[in-house]
Amino acid sequence: MPIDFDPEWLAVLQKLKEQFGKKPNLEAILFLIGINELNSTRKDFNKEEKEYLMHIAVCKLLSMNGYYRLVGKDPEGWPLWEQNSTLPALGIIDQEELLKRNIIKYFK
Repeated sequence: MPIDFDPEWLAVLQKLKEQFGKKPNLEAILFLIGINELNSTRKDFNKEEKEYLMHIAVCKLLSMNGYYRLVGKDPEGWPLWEQNSTLPALGIIDQEELLKRNIIKYFK
């Protein structure tokens, strides 16, 4: 079954829609995970910080497969990740599916 029709994926989307008032796309979900991992109450981020929050989320999600590991935090408290192993060569659809499957795990 394609991930976009997986009941667990749909449940994550519904949960976030109920919490935030609209159905989020993948980028919005990554942004939310990044904020959660930063563990900050800040609400305003510049463009560079928003991109880095999504990077933090991707690293967190891929750490579930052993591709990244958390190595600490910088002086401002931002998580620092290190690549642990080489990612397989995946097409865009497979990359999204891997992230979505890990998002399901993240929200369990």
